[in-house]
Amino acid sequence: MRAFESLQGRFLCERETKVTNTNGLVEIRWHGRGGQGAVTSAELLAQAAISEGKFAQAFPSFGPERRGAPVLAFVRISDKQLRIRAGITEPDVVVVLDPSLLRIVNVASGLKDGGVLVINTRKSVEEIRSEFDIKQRLATIDATKVARELLGVPITNTTMVGALIKATDVVRLESVVEPLRHRFGRLAERNINAMKRAYEETIVKE
Repeated sequence: MRAFESLQGRFLCERETKVTNTNGLVEIRWHGRGGQGAVTSAELLAQAAISEGKFAQAFPSFGPERRGAPVLAFVRISDKQLRIRAGITEPDVVVVLDPSLLRIVNVASGLKDGGVLVINTRKSVEEIRSEFDIKQRLATIDATKVARELLGVPITNTTMVGALIKATDVVRLESVVEPLRHRFGRLAERNINAMKRAYEETIVKE
């Protein structure tokens, strides 16, 4: 298990997040396929939260990761020290990197009533809501298009970090910049631009 947890105390938050949480805890579940970078996304988000003085952890689901096979990654962000290490079954936020997963996995399973589903798709919020009977808030972005245009490859993990932040405000967009630079080196600026563009283009509806 890979995990990141801050060594700092309580954090000072300048604004409330847009997701319902209990005792300052926000739980996020990422759905992707092996090789798409869901675990990397989770780690980047946790590092951003830690840089803001929050407690955070990121870890993949147990089991072998095969390229192309459905995978899960989890993030917890809190204003208190985290002691839970189990997978997240009732998330506040669900992020879907690959729209094909909508037909083979119940990605909304356990999503809280006040939660939000963030999906990489070319379809509108209304189409997704009607087709998959989603009751919670929805955020959509054609992250594949953004990734192809700015990164040259259809890998949407950093793009979807921008979409997640637009839908939730769980961390500041600028807090992810340094983790991206550390992770991607000379390719960081492209990923930063992809994240920022997704933030601007993500559509969020109740």
